[in-house]
Amino acid sequence: MHIIVLPLLLLCHGVANIHCSAVHESRPQDLRSLLDFKRGITSDPHRALSNWTTRSHFCYWECTLEQPRRVWGLQLSRQCLSGQISSSLGNLTFLYELDLSYNNFVDISSNSLVGSIPPKLGLLSNLGYLNLRSNQLNGSIPGELGQLKLKYLILGDNKLSGEIPQAFFRLSSLQYLSLELNMLGKALPPNIGELLPNLIEVTLENNNFEGPIPDCLGNNALGLKMIDLSYNNFTGRIPTSLGKLSNLTFLNLQDNQLVARKNQDWEFLNALRNCRFLEGSLPQSIGDLSTSLQVLLLGGNSLSSQVPQSIGKLSALTWLGLGENNFSGTIEGWIENLKRIRRLCLQSNNFTGPILSSISNLTQFYNNLLGPISQNFGNLQQLALVDLRDNNLATWWHNSGDITQVSTKLK
Repeated sequence: MHIIVLPLLLLCHGVANIHCSAVHESRPQDLRSLLDFKRGITSDPHRALSNWTTRSHFCYWECTLEQPRRVWGLQLSRQCLSGQISSSLGNLTFLYELDLSYNNFVDISSNSLVGSIPPKLGLLSNLGYLNLRSNQLNGSIPGELGQLKLKYLILGDNKLSGEIPQAFFRLSSLQYLSLELNMLGKALPPNIGELLPNLIEVTLENNNFEGPIPDCLGNNALGLKMIDLSYNNFTGRIPTSLGKLSNLTFLNLQDNQLVARKNQDWEFLNALRNCRFLEGSLPQSIGDLSTSLQVLLLGGNSLSSQVPQSIGKLSALTWLGLGENNFSGTIEGWIENLKRIRRLCLQSNNFTGPILSSISNLTQFYNNLLGPISQNFGNLQQLALVDLRDNNLATWWHNSGDITQVSTKLK
């Protein structure tokens, strides 16, 4: 479960490119559209548009050449441009990629709608990539975008508001949806997973979304690798269907109004055992989970660092599975508080330190545990199997009690 908070560094002086194809056909409407766009720019400190003139063909304005002679990509990210986004971009009907991210577009004109994303962008029938991130765009998301064939839609870090239009959910080919750091709200449609089944990443953090997290998200959008719904107003239970997302690497649900009052409300945690690609470190807040939680299985991922001491607060745990990860450090401190543990799986990690006598049922191998085996192992009356292979334990054995199967490969 990987939660990352990084400062945002905005850089100017990126790459300014027009990608076009060039053979026989040249469309004057593409030239007019680009020059109209340039006229709306009030500040171009890095002269990204300095050679946009009628004296040279637009295909020579830093571009790649294919066929036919039409503009298919416009990349002006991180140029510190200010001004208006001209609605004439809607006439670039061959356009597939539009990247105007990290600029300062404030006053966007389109059909007299000041401050909005131009609805005329919905005419770009070939557009597959739209990136308007980190500007100062406001208003609502135009429903006309739902007419496109977008795979990438990146509108994060603006001032967009209102609810996502219903027409937007016609983007059935959409794979990457970035709407974070806006003022969008209302509930997500309950069938969002059916409408957008090809989603790989969805980032909606820092908005005003409300209502339940749609169960359909985990039932239908099975390719999801990243979900960030943090800092919203989502309510209700966390759906157990998230556990079906076997490719999930990042899940962030913090700072919502989600509830888990009954044991079954925590079932989503056990469902996450199907998510085999979780990475990063466990947060200290894991200790704030229900004290009635009995089973927590997070094995077979890429979780690392030390197991937080707060996990010892989960005093009702009978089965804890942390095996086959990259955990390190000692198990001392938190393990003694798990008095009810009957099955403990810590195999294939990098734990170090002495083995403890307070464990009543033990499976911990392929670690770096060292030192003598405690004589108190003879008092573990419920222990049926102990496997201590591939550790650094000193050879010792005494009074095995009711132990019936012993497999030791002591170093």
